[in-house]
Amino acid sequence: MKNNKILVVLIVALFSLVAKAQQDPQYTQYMYNMSVINPAYATDNPDIVNLGGIYRAQWMSIEGAPRTASFFVHTPLSRKVEMGLSVVHDEIGNIVNENNAYVDFAYVLSLSETSRLSFGLKAGATFYDTDFSNFVLTDDMPDTAFSENISRIFPNVGAGVFYFSDKYYLGLSVPNLLKSHHIENQDGISYQSVEDYHFFFTGGYVFNLNDNLKFKPAFMAKTVFDAPMSLDVTANFLFNNRVEMGAAYRWDDAVSGLINFRLSPSLRIGYAYDHTLSNLGRFNSGSHEIMVLFDINKLGKNNGFDISPRFF
Repeated sequence: MKNNKILVVLIVALFSLVAKAQQDPQYTQYMYNMSVINPAYATDNPDIVNLGGIYRAQWMSIEGAPRTASFFVHTPLSRKVEMGLSVVHDEIGNIVNENNAYVDFAYVLSLSETSRLSFGLKAGATFYDTDFSNFVLTDDMPDTAFSENISRIFPNVGAGVFYFSDKYYLGLSVPNLLKSHHIENQDGISYQSVEDYHFFFTGGYVFNLNDNLKFKPAFMAKTVFDAPMSLDVTANFLFNNRVEMGAAYRWDDAVSGLINFRLSPSLRIGYAYDHTLSNLGRFNSGSHEIMVLFDINKLGKNNGFDISPRFF
């Protein structure tokens, strides 16, 4: 228990008090959560409303470890305009809660019969709350940084570009362009938490190995100024357009196993497990992630399994 409480302190410090660090939530099934990462994400399917959600429980068995839930809904309004809504809830124990809600807009240019280039913007707000009454401190004289709770709202905007075809995609985005200062000067002491710019570079390809088997490599690089780059590389195999499974590696951090099932023409569910490779691996039993994707046909058509599924 003592080690767990020490780790809670470290986690809260990393996420709330360190000025230069990776702060945005991470996902193992990022290729199916693209709307949250990049507002320029586009599907070029005017008849479909895409809904999706991911729940991630990170570093199981550590008291107060991060929990993240994301949701998005996305649909084309015309051949050139797509819009959506993305929501992310991130919490650390019962101390830090952060909710992000954004409206996404994408303008899509047709470059050829099979390729598109999309430019996107997102606008919304971050709702940041802390409850330090549940924070266990070992010092008899608590730090004044934890003397009162925080509840603030920060407006924010993001931008991105997304190039895609029926076989591959490349995306570059900055989901938060406005820096958020969570803690400022108080009681003559200068301390603050700054949510810095996060740059995401993503890509993926679909190799048709035969009529019943596809190979789907993907990557996501995430970086923030003055912090090490995070790199995810994923290799999935899709069988009969129904079952997909593979493995992933997050540089110097974790290895993962992924699997998802297309239960119906409209519904797909997935699961990923991360095994931690860093020093934190001694204190946790891994991370779990559940994904749900649902497609609604605006025209009420019941597309069969013979229709090609959404690859990205």
